[in-house]
Amino acid sequence: MDQNAEILKNAISGSLKIIEQEREKEIISRRFGLKGNKETLEQIGEMLSITRERVRQLEKAILIRLQISAEENKIPELAAAEKILIRNLTEMGRVAKITDLADKVYGKTATASEKTGIYFIATFSKSLAVVEENDKYNAAVGIAEYGDEKSIRTKADEIVKLIRENKKPMSLDELDSQLNYEHPDHIRAIASISKLLATLNGMWGLAKWPEVNPKNIRDKIFVILETKKEPMHFSDIAEEIKTSNFKRKNVTIQAIHNELIKDSRFVLIGRGIYALSAWGYKKGTISDIITSILEKSDKALSREEIVKQVLKVRKVKETTILLNLQNKKLFKKIDKNSYTLA
Repeated sequence: MDQNAEILKNAISGSLKIIEQEREKEIISRRFGLKGNKETLEQIGEMLSITRERVRQLEKAILIRLQISAEENKIPELAAAEKILIRNLTEMGRVAKITDLADKVYGKTATASEKTGIYFIATFSKSLAVVEENDKYNAAVGIAEYGDEKSIRTKADEIVKLIRENKKPMSLDELDSQLNYEHPDHIRAIASISKLLATLNGMWGLAKWPEVNPKNIRDKIFVILETKKEPMHFSDIAEEIKTSNFKRKNVTIQAIHNELIKDSRFVLIGRGIYALSAWGYKKGTISDIITSILEKSDKALSREEIVKQVLKVRKVKETTILLNLQNKKLFKKIDKNSYTLA
């Protein structure tokens, strides 16, 4: 067995020895999932033929006894476990989601019981702070010296507020310039606690923003184009998605093409080449683009100027533009080299 795993196992066993009654050991083991799946107050109450409220009272009393024992150094195995957790938390930014912390401590994808074992130890350790999971926060453990549960949540809310007011994703350096932290890693650690935030390619934003949390093919296309900051062929977009950090990236070229056609965020500007409408590109034929350019001009424009302006919003050959200029129903040639609307 790995040394860290052995130390943590001993800390859990040593802590359970403090609990004298077998029924109370059973309650704690089942509530924290130390021997299997975590169980609810109702499930444990039904098994022991007591009320849900009585289970809650017993759990609270047991944890208080464990906290007192820890403070009085009556759990000798606990110190070594705390040292391991604090060392890893220090490297991770002083606080971490329980999943991330367990994976780092065990050096692999931790099992459910390994995660809950760490959470159990942190619950009564005087050196550690626990963040309970709810709709806004992930279950997490932090170094108590740098803040309790309330403090950690407040800091996470502060980051959420800053990003929401910014109205677009921010890098750690951008967040660091507006927050008072010793190191950007501390910001990343705190931000990871909030379920309202997500990160992608080094940028942090609200979890509902597709830029950092793309949930469908269209959003992933958007992220790729936004990241590349230049028009791309749909086949190249498909390849970028396949090599990205997205959770699901098994897409076909045809599926990408279909989604590009459907979404108004994307504009076809050349043969199979798409850009973001937010970049100033508009839908329409080459004739439509030329018409729009001439409508905005208070004078006739030279052939060269028209070509130049069209090429800013369309990736086509110059000859294609010149052929469209020959449409006498739409455009009027007023001298050897100038055009206006017919």
